[in-house]
Amino acid sequence: MFRQLAVGTSLGVRSALSRGRIGFVRGMATQSQQDLIVIGGGPGGYVAAIKAGQLGMKTMCVESRGKLGGTCLNVGCIPSKALLNATHLYHDAKEKFAGYGIKVEGVSVDLDGMMKNKEKAVTGLTSGIEGLFKKNKVEYAKGHGKVLGPNTVEVTAQDGSKQVHSAKHILIATGSEVAAPGFIKIDEETIVSSTGALALKKIPKKMIVIGGGVIGLEMGSVWSRLGSEVTVIEFTDRIAAGADGEIAKTFQRVLEKQHMKFHLKTKVTGVNKNSNGTVSVTAEGAFTGTLDADVVLVSVGRKPNTTNLGLKEAGIKVDDRGRVEVNDHFQTSLPSVYAIGDVIRGPMLAHKAEEEGIAAVEYLHSKGGHVNYKAIPSVIYTHPEVAWVGLTEEELTQQGIKFKVGKFPFKANSRARTNDDAEGIVKFLSDATTDRILGAHIMGPMAGELIGECVLAIEYGASSEDIARTCHAHPTLSEAVKEAAMATYDKPIHF
Repeated sequence: MFRQLAVGTSLGVRSALSRGRIGFVRGMATQSQQDLIVIGGGPGGYVAAIKAGQLGMKTMCVESRGKLGGTCLNVGCIPSKALLNATHLYHDAKEKFAGYGIKVEGVSVDLDGMMKNKEKAVTGLTSGIEGLFKKNKVEYAKGHGKVLGPNTVEVTAQDGSKQVHSAKHILIATGSEVAAPGFIKIDEETIVSSTGALALKKIPKKMIVIGGGVIGLEMGSVWSRLGSEVTVIEFTDRIAAGADGEIAKTFQRVLEKQHMKFHLKTKVTGVNKNSNGTVSVTAEGAFTGTLDADVVLVSVGRKPNTTNLGLKEAGIKVDDRGRVEVNDHFQTSLPSVYAIGDVIRGPMLAHKAEEEGIAAVEYLHSKGGHVNYKAIPSVIYTHPEVAWVGLTEEELTQQGIKFKVGKFPFKANSRARTNDDAEGIVKFLSDATTDRILGAHIMGPMAGELIGECVLAIEYGASSEDIARTCHAHPTLSEAVKEAAMATYDKPIHF
């Protein structure tokens, strides 16, 4: 296959050169001939590159950040989890240790130390990816990648120098970037995106979070634990979009008990800096008025990162939301170019991008990739955590699917009670006739870990009875999953 593709590639490059399509790079010799060039070194891109290397493909990964791991590892998933873990420990030391018979005096926050610990985690993981590249013979090109044609990529290094590389296939995995209303000017100091919220130099007395989604709730939770008065403003009538409605309402009540405030069905109409260093947020709707804060976090969503990728010039189609259009094999309108992750349709999740990266490379290598979009989990890493996979009760009702519901509270789980961490519930939705699991929803301790069993069940078409009749170790949190499954097809034992 690759021998035939190589012939087509060389002809394609010659043809492009003869038409002058890459004539503007005169003086730059093509530096290498690859089987695959991956543009973007985030979770989708670096995983795809490693998989390609494992399959024996000569592979290059182009990343402009100067560090591998993309948004997720550098300014997203990983640093936020470091802060969530640290602040949770701080909260427990202040609020719970005495109840466990542990006396601690003078507990305080060293914000600089907390940030250094966060950076240590990030640095260790980014360097680890470089090691994996070497192990799997993936060439790492630092610079901005741009598609010049069907088989050529221009790489502009940080010093401005340019090189052109050729490949049989190109994979776009450039991820996403922060989206913000045009009237909001982010400075990453007092008006911040998630990037700025991960690196504040001091704990704000008051923080306003615009957007009640995953990022806003996680970062709001971090600073709330450290003492900030956090207010979340959400345009819709609920928080945690995508989660089951019942779970979302319960989750909001829990966060309110943690002193976070919410204004739902409220539209932000203005964000302005004041001379005293504070920021004023004006809003209208269920809440109408002006709120002042030391820091405003803008977390209303993200958009595909396609800046200066050369898509239009190369004839690669995008949809009305700026996402690269692909077929079921991740192939774009330019047959030799593929795309995965946040830059195409679907949820913007690191693990979704990873699965697509592996599948796309396997398609290229004629092994047939597979991504089951009905079995992609979502997690909010607050405390308690919220995790779900499959359909919600609202979606099933809307689709006219008859279903059964089974629930089990963590307050009836022995491990959760013993750990004094029993806030939450496990909820299953299964087909009313076949008992096949259609959705699983968890709010509680370690929900992000517990959801894995439910994802596997949906992947293999399991019924709630399958989980209910599977032995779970005692005492564990996972018994709550088993009991919720028992409640779905029959009755639980401990509730």
